[in-house]
Amino acid sequence: MRQPTARAAEIFRRYEEIRHRLPTANFPAASQSIDHLQDLADEIDVFFLDAFGVLNVGDSPVPGAVERLDALAALGKQIFVITNGASYSAAHALEKYQSFGFDFAPHQVISSRNTARAALMTFASDLIWGVVAMPAADLGEIDAKTVLLLDNPETYDEVDGVLFLSSAEWTPARQILLTRSLKNNPRPFLVGNPDLVAPREYGLSLEPGFYAHELADNTGIKPQFFGKPFASIFNYGLAQSALKDIPKHRIAMVGDTLHTDILGGAAAGIRTVLITDHGLLKDENIPELIATSGIVPDFVSRTT
Repeated sequence: MRQPTARAAEIFRRYEEIRHRLPTANFPAASQSIDHLQDLADEIDVFFLDAFGVLNVGDSPVPGAVERLDALAALGKQIFVITNGASYSAAHALEKYQSFGFDFAPHQVISSRNTARAALMTFASDLIWGVVAMPAADLGEIDAKTVLLLDNPETYDEVDGVLFLSSAEWTPARQILLTRSLKNNPRPFLVGNPDLVAPREYGLSLEPGFYAHELADNTGIKPQFFGKPFASIFNYGLAQSALKDIPKHRIAMVGDTLHTDILGGAAAGIRTVLITDHGLLKDENIPELIATSGIVPDFVSRTT
């Protein structure tokens, strides 16, 4: 099933509309232009990398990214992937990156799905969670009672909370069922992927954040978001033992979106790099978008 798609300009406007739900941050006065990440070898010791638009576009690796990261690793740079991709487990994501040729170890993949899983542990253990995910989404790793939310209206009303991980098989009819159920009976609503869209070979697919903000607009419910630009995933990344003696100005978040990667990295107090040639903002007027949003990256790079 091919997911619905959107245009970058529409998504930029939507991010601005839901800005009140996003973190606030301080930004530099202007951005410095670079060609690729190796240009930052003298300034940055740790690279937090987004996946979509930085490592890959859909099921294809970004040209030259494997070689670039190998070169940075050879220089002693630490590399972590911080991904909002919550459809599958971090182990599954690691396998995908390795299939592209990236030489990552398990500890280098930090997933918003894991931060959402950790949040479930703060709730009573007997709660039943309705999960929005694909049937093959490795739900066995989630340490909670779960049931998939599909097309049965009764299931939506019976669960104690909702965990939204993937929109790959989500439909308008299911969105109506979820909206109606939560409006009639508000319950915890956890979102494992705050992204509005993701870049694919065929366009920009609508992601869980798109539907979560729509639901929030229509119900008044405040979703709990896990992933960029929100603090929990950055706190997890910065808590890595290997980073304890590295000052924040030597750490950079690299991504293709202003409202998730750049805003989130700035809010976490680290430096930021916007990639322009592969992801959400490819072919867009980057200076105009930066001026309109006020979200200013430290660096703007053509490619990874």
